[in-house]
Amino acid sequence: MPEAQPLGEFEHIVLLAILRLGDEAYGVTIRNELQERTGREPAPGALYTTLERLEEKGLVSSRLGDPTPQRGGRAKRYVKVTAVGMEAINHARHCYLRLWEGMPFPGVAYG
Repeated sequence: MPEAQPLGEFEHIVLLAILRLGDEAYGVTIRNELQERTGREPAPGALYTTLERLEEKGLVSSRLGDPTPQRGGRAKRYVKVTAVGMEAINHARHCYLRLWEGMPFPGVAYG
């Protein structure tokens, strides 16, 4: 089995946002989710570049929705995490948990 691809921090949070959004994951909703959950306001160009990179790596797939008059006849590009992407996010989670395990932080409650 090939080793899971390492994720950059922004790739990691973008994948998590896509998973949270499910079938409603496209550029604007992903950006809004990131802003709401992390307080970060990624530039649209940074987000779309990251989505393209994730698709090139096989971590997400995309499909075009139907064009709408509200969008000037343009279609939304919906994205979803692939099985390879799930493997990568689970690997990252496992690594983070192992790094945090037993690490003392005074004044921090774990629950």
